[in-house]
Amino acid sequence: MTTLDDPKLAPLLARLHAAAKGDVRHFLRAAPGMAVGWLRGGGAGAFEALAPHLKDAFIPVSREAGRLLYLTARAIGARTIVEYGTSFAISTLYLAAAVRDNGGGRVIGTELEPAKHARALAHVAEAGLADLVEVRLGDARETLARDLPAPIDLVLLDGWKDLYGSILDLLTPSLRPGAVVFADNVRTFKKTLAPFVARLQSGRHGFASVTLPFTSGLEYAVRLAEAGA
Repeated sequence: MTTLDDPKLAPLLARLHAAAKGDVRHFLRAAPGMAVGWLRGGGAGAFEALAPHLKDAFIPVSREAGRLLYLTARAIGARTIVEYGTSFAISTLYLAAAVRDNGGGRVIGTELEPAKHARALAHVAEAGLADLVEVRLGDARETLARDLPAPIDLVLLDGWKDLYGSILDLLTPSLRPGAVVFADNVRTFKKTLAPFVARLQSGRHGFASVTLPFTSGLEYAVRLAEAGA
């Protein structure tokens, strides 16, 4: 038994994943032209055009990606996790479950939309994980620029795609050697994130990295002990 099997958390995750699928179907019906551009890996402009449709929508990790987040956090004994782009807190729940099963710690998330922020906090409370989670409201370039515990063991990047690089730069000085960085949607937003992925995979910026074969593309990077600038 793990916290993922907890009678508070398991049905909540099932409900949220089901709601997320419904959101995706609604979007594909309501804005098919935009959806095609998105699925073909549109650039930053395509994502900006989608923003009004995504403001109140679930933009979650898949169930399989969530379990990978949980297992990775358990494997590295993560106690301090930072998440960029909390949305409705599906990924947060997987990460907080791992922190609980690792003996305690902190998941610090950030969310720009007030309505999503409120629902994220409600979901975390419903799961009984509020003592492990802080979700900051506002621009991540500001909310994650202060008061972060160090060292950071794991990072999930899943917010505005054109900010992945600057958010990682902000967090990198606090990453411990061996820290894991996940970046979601590197295939869905291939054009926007190609320079970011190339930088991670180059081996010249303190990370070793590979794109995992999830539909949306999930980048898996490890902070190297001999990390350079």
